[in-house]
Amino acid sequence: MSRRGRVTVGVLVGVFLLFTLLGWGIDAYTDYLWYDEVDFTGVFTGVLVTRLLLFLAIGLLMALVIAANLYLAYRLRPLLRPHSAEQATLERYRMVIQPRLGTWITIIAVVIGFFAGLSAQSRWKDWMLFQNSQPFGVRDPEHNVDVGFYIFEYPLWRYVLGVGFTTIVLSVLGALAVHYIFGGVRLQGVGDRMTAAARAHLTTLVAFFVLLKAVAYILDQRALLLEQHVSPGLYGAGYTDVNALLPAKEILAYISIVVAIAIVVFSNAVMRNLVWPGVSLALLAISAVAIGGIYPLAVQNFQVKPSLADKEAPYIARSIEATRAAFGIAGTEIRPYAASTTVPPATLASDTSAQNVRLIDPQLVSEAYTQQQQVRGFYDFGPKLDVDRYTLTNNKPQDYVVGVREINDNALTTQQQNWLNRHTVFTHGYGMVAAPANQVVCGGLPYFVSGFLGDDQQPGCASSSEEIKVDQPRVYFGEQSTEYAIVGQADANKKTEFDRPQPDNNNAEERYTYEGTGGVPIGSFFRRLVFAIKNTESNFLLSDAVNKDSRLMYVRDPRSRVEKVAPFLTIDGDPYPAVVDGRIKWILDGYTTAATYPYAQRINLQEETTDELTNRGTVALARDNINYMRNSVKATVDAYDGTVTLYEFDEQDPVLKAWNKAFGGKLITPKAQTPASLAAHFRYPADMFKVQRNLLARFHVTQPAEYFSGQDFWQVPNVPDDPDSGVKQPPFYLNVQLPGQDSTRFQLTSAVTPNNRDNLAALISGSYVDNKPRLEVLELPDQTAIQGPVQVHQRMTNNATVRSELTLLSNSNQSQVLFGNLISLPVGDGMLYVEPVYVKSGQQDAVPLLQKVLMSYGDGGTYVVLANNLKDGLDKLVAQGKSNQPPTNTPPANNQPPNTGNGQQPVLTGQLAQAAAALDKAIADVKTAQASGDFVRYGQALQALDTAMTNFQNAQKSAGPTATPTTGPSVPPSTPPSGAPSAPAPTPSG
Repeated sequence: MSRRGRVTVGVLVGVFLLFTLLGWGIDAYTDYLWYDEVDFTGVFTGVLVTRLLLFLAIGLLMALVIAANLYLAYRLRPLLRPHSAEQATLERYRMVIQPRLGTWITIIAVVIGFFAGLSAQSRWKDWMLFQNSQPFGVRDPEHNVDVGFYIFEYPLWRYVLGVGFTTIVLSVLGALAVHYIFGGVRLQGVGDRMTAAARAHLTTLVAFFVLLKAVAYILDQRALLLEQHVSPGLYGAGYTDVNALLPAKEILAYISIVVAIAIVVFSNAVMRNLVWPGVSLALLAISAVAIGGIYPLAVQNFQVKPSLADKEAPYIARSIEATRAAFGIAGTEIRPYAASTTVPPATLASDTSAQNVRLIDPQLVSEAYTQQQQVRGFYDFGPKLDVDRYTLTNNKPQDYVVGVREINDNALTTQQQNWLNRHTVFTHGYGMVAAPANQVVCGGLPYFVSGFLGDDQQPGCASSSEEIKVDQPRVYFGEQSTEYAIVGQADANKKTEFDRPQPDNNNAEERYTYEGTGGVPIGSFFRRLVFAIKNTESNFLLSDAVNKDSRLMYVRDPRSRVEKVAPFLTIDGDPYPAVVDGRIKWILDGYTTAATYPYAQRINLQEETTDELTNRGTVALARDNINYMRNSVKATVDAYDGTVTLYEFDEQDPVLKAWNKAFGGKLITPKAQTPASLAAHFRYPADMFKVQRNLLARFHVTQPAEYFSGQDFWQVPNVPDDPDSGVKQPPFYLNVQLPGQDSTRFQLTSAVTPNNRDNLAALISGSYVDNKPRLEVLELPDQTAIQGPVQVHQRMTNNATVRSELTLLSNSNQSQVLFGNLISLPVGDGMLYVEPVYVKSGQQDAVPLLQKVLMSYGDGGTYVVLANNLKDGLDKLVAQGKSNQPPTNTPPANNQPPNTGNGQQPVLTGQLAQAAAALDKAIADVKTAQASGDFVRYGQALQALDTAMTNFQNAQKSAGPTATPTTGPSVPPSTPPSGAPSAPAPTPSG
């Protein structure tokens, strides 16, 4: 290459390295600034230093070993080489390599070391856990080794062994190539095909490889406790592994040591050829097949399979015990629940748990929050809201459906989409909106009690004042905060951030200037230049919106902030907001996980946590395979300044202790320092509960023989209103007292059914008692005929009376009936089922409104009501129970009277005629109210229609089965226009 060409290549390489290193440097610097903002620089430096050290250590070690073997092969070259065509051909390569041998060796070693270092730096978690390992205090049942070895040490030893194998293989290949090029290994010519020096060098490397194989056999003995071997489908070492494979691995380890010695001795000291070393390697391979393959296979086929249940019983017991310990379900309390009462008891209407059933579905009501509490089109509450509890009245905690009003960047108009608006004007949301979970007003809307933008709330549709006080309602850090924001002004009089519409004039707006400590200061020219390069945005340097007091907020969504602060945690997919001491805080659950707990069942985290709500307001977890899980951390993110705090929740978790120690011991705030006001809002985490629920579906069976038969396994039912979709029903948060509990608790509940059947098998609940997790199971008898969620929904909606009323709700204006969460609740020694019914009209921008409550008791089909509210439904169920007679479900088809046979319809008289006339008038009033778009009239008309319908049905029953109306409801009710005003008095549903 010419001098000019070399200069050109050098410049191009230099430019490439400059931009690459500049990009890495800017990313590292901006990351450091972010960690400095949240006061977690120890995490940044700890991870960075560990990765650099691993990169250098492994990369340098592998580079040195390979370089040494390449140079040694060169030094051991024969000085005199026989003349042959082969050697003549290789001479041209020797002439290229030999003058710059050191350069070639360095390049090869550096390239290999670089990629080895890249691989090594990704193992920083393994190294940190290895360095800071903690004892579990539990020993594996086979080797009597503390479980901490498998969690903290085994993964790193496996990786180091892999590095060793790779290094030896590359060294053998490299040394063989050098020996061949320089004549130490020949394929042609007279004499030996390999010099003594080359033979000694290569055979020594092969001997090291075999010694590493001996180490691998020893680690394989530990690995047997982590693999799927136990029948049926359990993890750990089974009968064949313990009685055949484990001894075989030990024998093969000894054989490997003997073979390694034989290779060195026979090839260099005794026979000085490769015949016996080759024979030794062949014997090792034959031994591996015979001892490690054929013998265990024979044991499995001839000893284990004929009596599989008996042989595997002790190992099934090991797997059950380990799985229950690894996932925190060992202390699950299982109580029998007969559910023997099938007739609604007289005490049902006064039962506290029945009265506290949550009606508002956080998934369906989100649209109502967005439309009724947004004022401006760019506000949004997300596709799913959250459930929390607050103590506001009577000193009793009550469920509330809560959501944070955030700015949806995608909802900004084209004019609002410019850089200044997106990043300096529309920077934050405003307020946390809450509504009681079992109360609706104004024709089916939630009764809002907080998060108001002004004082113009319509009487009856919302509280007259803020019931949940927030001192700082502005939300700069939220789930929809995807854009970076530039806040802060040098001029105190210049306020550029949109804050909210003015309370007395929605067409005007208030402006605000951020006054908190969140964000990275970018007042200096250097920092603005750095972020301009990082974001490829020149406005950082050119725009007047960026001044000396500006702060840049980035990584603003709560999950990303906690994941960045604690990269060793798996974060629950459903953060939720809470008002704590007057501030809005996001609360997140953090899990410590591992994949090497001996004998524990391995699961895929994403598969186990996916249900109807996944990707609809909750985030799908990564597809990690784990066999150990703890809810060890409760994290908070302040919605105003972005402060991240990690609170210890599981004080016994060795994995969390190891991580805390790895980062200096002060990363996690001790549990004792958790504020009581914050702990009052902790709830059982959904993803953890799903994993534990799915495992309890099998591992509630603790006897090996019963587990082997699999006859008592459970499964999670599909969503009741669409069972063919295959999507699992999510668990529900309820503030109830279940049988056997001493008080009302805020808990997560889920129904399960027998495997491949739809009837109810058990109810699983997760709650906190004294701020400690507790799992409980109410197990129904095997012979029970109580229906499961899918069956109950089908039987309730197939009830003739209910079906006709649902048809009335859905026919007008192509209204759509939507079913909310079907809740199964054990009450009064029986089962109560509650399912809210929403109606969404076909009009544009209509929102689902809670119109009815579908309820049943007992077997799910005998006692069924479709009521206006929860209290009404409970009263009707009690009335049905007192009469002890199922309702006569014989409504007229298509709301038309039957023909009498002579072409005439029967004439109604008396009370029935009056009821029919009242029903006609009620229907006409509903149509008039709907056309007017007035929520007040519409809500009153709906109530009058329901009363008229009830009176008509009662009159029809009193008149006898042959009496039918001459008139019927020809136009069923539907939802009014979503933007209509509303002002009826609150109508509690429970």
